[in-house]
Parts: sequence; structure tokens; C-alpha cells
Amino acid sequence: MAISKEELIKLLNNDLEKEYGAAIQYINHAAVMTGAQFGDIIKELKVHANEEIAHAIVLADQISYLGGKPSVDVSKINIDADNVKMLEQDLAGEEDAIVRYKARVEQAEELKEFALSQQLRNILAMEQEHAMDLEQALGK
Repeated sequence: MAISKEELIKLLNNDLEKEYGAAIQYINHAAVMTGAQFGDIIKELKVHANEEIAHAIVLADQISYLGGKPSVDVSKINIDADNVKMLEQDLAGEEDAIVRYKARVEQAEELKEFALSQQLRNILAMEQEHAMDLEQALGK
């Protein structure tokens, strides 16, 4: 069964809320993480935070273009006192984003929204880079 534009907008708004949450989570984790061995990934988390904000801007613009109203709600933010657990939380978020954006690309193309599909592919590629950074930091 084909997805409707309204359903796609709802899903994109959920993605937008998760991008807001990811940015806040990265900012928090980068601020509270300690230890010389985490120095490189702390710098990378700050980069990730900015990239998640950029994703949110793209999604908000696309939602508006499709006739929707971009959400201002923020998804659940995961925090922890343990550095490794923080990185695992971040990796879980990226893995979830990868799955969601793969589906969103297909849904956009189903509706022949090819510009949206391209924007989502760009976000997907960056989320995969984030996951690789986190896997490397975790020694996976």
C-alpha cells in the first residue's frame, strides 16, 4: 500500500524530533565526557551535534515544502555517567537513524519526491559516517 504525503510528513516530523534530540544528546555527551583517551571522540561529538542541527534544518524545510508544519518537539535524550555507555547510546541512535532514513528514501521516491529523496540520501550518508566514528571509538 502506497504511503500518503500526510503519512510521510508525519514520519519526517518524527525524524526531525529525533534530530533535535540527537543534537542535544551529542552536546551533553561532549560536555560531560572525560578522559584523555576520549579526547578525539569528544571533538567528533561536537561536529556530530552541528551536523544533526543541519539535518534538522533540511528536514524542517522539506516538511514545510511538502505542506506540513515542522515539529518543535524533541525526542527522548539519553544520558549516562559512563563514557562508554554514552557512546553506545549515540551509536544506537545512529543505527536507528540509518534504518529510518533508508525507509524514508524509499517512501520519498514512491511519492516521486526525488529532491527530498536526495536530501535524505545526504543525511543517510552522514549518519553512516557518524556510526563509523562511534564504532571506531568503541573499538568495534
